[in-house]
Amino acid sequence: MPDNPYDDFLQDLARMVEEIIQNMPLQDETRFIGCTIITGNQSGTPHVIRIDTSRLQDLEYEMIEGDDRVFITGAIPPGITSAVYTDIQAEKIAIIAGERRTEIDPPCRIDILESFYQVKNGIIDIVLKKERRKAVPR
Repeated sequence: MPDNPYDDFLQDLARMVEEIIQNMPLQDETRFIGCTIITGNQSGTPHVIRIDTSRLQDLEYEMIEGDDRVFITGAIPPGITSAVYTDIQAEKIAIIAGERRTEIDPPCRIDILESFYQVKNGIIDIVLKKERRKAVPR
C-alpha cells in the first residue's frame, strides 16, 4: 500500500487515544466503547460495505425496575429508515424498528394507559407503569 500522508497522524492519534483510555480512573461501572482507526483500502477508491440484513439481531436494551414503574432504554441501530415504535401490552412489550421486532417480558403486569415511550437521538425510552393489584372484597 502506498504511503498515505495521514498515516503518521492517525498512528499518533491512535496512540493518544490508547494512552487516554489507559490513564482513565477505573470504577465498577466504567464502560468502554471501542475505537479503531483503519487507513486505506486495497483498491484506493472508496466503496460501500453492505451488511447482510438476513441475520438481524434483537435490539439492545436495558431494563430497570422501580417501585411503581419499569424503565426500558434501547439503542436504535443505525440505518433504520422507518419509524421506531413500541407495542405495549399488559404482559409483553415489543419494540419495532424496521424489520426488527424485539419482544420483552416485563417483570410484572403493566398499566397500558399510564405507560408511554419516546424516541430521540437514536435512543428509545419506555416508561411502564406497574399495574396496581385490586383489593379483593371480603
